[in-house]
Amino acid sequence: MTSGPGASDGGLGEEVVDAVLAHMNDDHAEDSLRIVRAHGYPAATSAEMTSVDAHGGTWHVVDATGEASLRVAWPGGPVTERAQLRREVVALHEAARAALGG
Repeated sequence: MTSGPGASDGGLGEEVVDAVLAHMNDDHAEDSLRIVRAHGYPAATSAEMTSVDAHGGTWHVVDATGEASLRVAWPGGPVTERAQLRREVVALHEAARAALGG
């Protein structure tokens, strides 16, 4: 079992994780909604990114059937730096746009 500083965030650091979550939820709510719709919740009415780590992101999803948690792995594999994290979120969004037709 991994423990110590950075263990829960995959080594990205609490400051990076907090900044990414704030940015995604404040500035990219529609992008998050598109991502969750493309990953199994096509009728989602809201999505909030609740965590990120080296291996993927997690969203709290709401649709007509209730609430759920969705975990999506980064398409390019594990990340260790904020710039890589941004690249992976953008890749998820672009793939979601393509899957949903726009």
